[in-house]
Amino acid sequence: MEQGLEVALTDLQSTWNNMRHHTDEISSDRLLVRRGQAFNITLYFRNRGFQPGLDNIIFVAETEDSVYLDSEPQRQEYVVNDYGFIYQGNKNWIRPCPWNYGQFEENIIDICLELLDKSLNFQIDPATDCALRGSPVYISRVVCAMINSNDDSGVLNGNWSENYLDGVNPAEWTGSVAILKQWHATGCQPVRYGQCWVFAAIMCTVMRCLGIPTRVITNFDSGHDTDGNLIIDEYYDSTGRILENKKKDSVWNFHVWNECWMARKDLPPGYGGWQVLDATPQETSNGLYCCGPASVRAIKEGEVELNYDTAFAFSMVNADCMSWLVYGGKEQKIHRDTNTVGNFISTKSIQSDERDDITENYKYIEGSPQERQVFLKALQKLKAGRSEDPHQADSQHSLPEPRSGDGLWSLHTPSLRPSDIVQVSLKFQLLDPPHMGQDIRFVLLALNMSLQFKDLKVNLSAQSLLHDGSPLPPFWQDTAFITLSPEEAKTHSCRIPYSQYSQYLSTDKLIRISALGEEKSSPEKILVDKIITLAYPGIIINVLGAAVVNQPLSIQVLFSNPLSEHVEDCVLTVEGSGLFKKQQRVLIGVLKPQHRASITLETVPFKSGQRQVQANLRSNKFKDIKGYRNVYVDLRL
Repeated sequence: MEQGLEVALTDLQSTWNNMRHHTDEISSDRLLVRRGQAFNITLYFRNRGFQPGLDNIIFVAETEDSVYLDSEPQRQEYVVNDYGFIYQGNKNWIRPCPWNYGQFEENIIDICLELLDKSLNFQIDPATDCALRGSPVYISRVVCAMINSNDDSGVLNGNWSENYLDGVNPAEWTGSVAILKQWHATGCQPVRYGQCWVFAAIMCTVMRCLGIPTRVITNFDSGHDTDGNLIIDEYYDSTGRILENKKKDSVWNFHVWNECWMARKDLPPGYGGWQVLDATPQETSNGLYCCGPASVRAIKEGEVELNYDTAFAFSMVNADCMSWLVYGGKEQKIHRDTNTVGNFISTKSIQSDERDDITENYKYIEGSPQERQVFLKALQKLKAGRSEDPHQADSQHSLPEPRSGDGLWSLHTPSLRPSDIVQVSLKFQLLDPPHMGQDIRFVLLALNMSLQFKDLKVNLSAQSLLHDGSPLPPFWQDTAFITLSPEEAKTHSCRIPYSQYSQYLSTDKLIRISALGEEKSSPEKILVDKIITLAYPGIIINVLGAAVVNQPLSIQVLFSNPLSEHVEDCVLTVEGSGLFKKQQRVLIGVLKPQHRASITLETVPFKSGQRQVQANLRSNKFKDIKGYRNVYVDLRL
């Protein structure tokens, strides 16, 4: 009887297979293969050679690629690319923030697997958790919950308080690697601190590392609807100042989440593809702080009953806003805006540094019959879902967030007759680009559209805002009295000195200017506002010479103090996957007013191909002066 084969050695051909599977940047010492793609292994036998026709070797493997993208450029961008941009600012001033995802950096794969093992699911039932890890729907919810630390020993603590003394200001981060490595090195203690773009960037790193196509999405004027009625309430006082509200609804100047590509066999046909996942801890989902996956197509079609958290995702891009005037302890409804929420939904273009606007993926054109039909369908589905709960009813909403740009509407009292209408428009116009360290100069334009004289009293104010819509107290006020002849236009000039706004400015550098006008012969009021994002001059990065693997490379970083005062505690951080083994920190100390400086860093690139250098300068006066430079690294001279 022929003796059976005895395996002496198994060669997993890790170097060859990993190169074919685009995992060679993670490791060449161990086998890392992707779903649905062939790989080679070699078996060596101890007692005799393999005899075809006589010997049978049976391999058992289950591979189902439910995250397969059939476009190679998309696979390169959403799985392989290890850097990108996260869009911030406001809808009238969108700026790219460079980010180092670094999913192939040393030890990141092990940290991602450790993250899965630290989840509550694994801690409670390891066998079931591991059995479900082949499901992208399941694994994405686990990762989403683990990025924040609200329920577990997750990666990041969120902080929107403006007090970051015991951690890092979220605006200072430029990459995921330092955060994930700190979490691992401290025994999985949450890293302080993150906000929405940091949560989304970390999730992008983890999901790409696990082989799930992922991109980072920014939604400008993003709704946060906590009571599920698709209405977000904003409250104003008699000066036009936006009021902080004890309720929890809000409109964020921008909000950042992820999309992951996957099949959705748990949903009706047609709802696979891109799915919203939001790791920022806003609301719970099945008891945990996570959101999604919610089908982007389901959001567009108003199918808000589909799993997971589709109604909440719908409200982020398509809720309506209700404006209220608060006076004498009463609230007067003044305007319902169907267009405010969900603008310029953005992500990085495929294999390009340009921005893609993907708003049409989420909703039909604002104001179109289709868009309103979908909104009403979503609202009807939500009401039907709540009708079984007698304790839940429609309630008014909450904390406002600034609309970027000019918002204009009239405040009507219920008893108004057509002849009472003021027929005056107000609009703000900046006279200079709003640069940090300089005075803000603007005019209020008043236009009389009637054939009668108009006497206006206009109260003006300015206040800082956080990007989540939270208002800070006003720091500037003015009153203008304007007399307008029939069809006459006039301007009222305004200036807010840097010395006045600097001490009240938040890290987000957002200022809301507003004007509330009233005409003495009419009960109508006219409210106009404008959001200003103050800009810094960026860091300039120059690559001195050719970039070649394992050859010394000099990188010059030029930066400046944009302010007319000394700044202290200046620290420059520089990083870039494949270029630096770890984040570089350079203590600069004090920078004189308007002072320009440069430093040159020496490094040795260790990976070839397209790379990116990211830099950030912080001080006691500013936290996030940023810059980047793309670098192509050759294999040899």
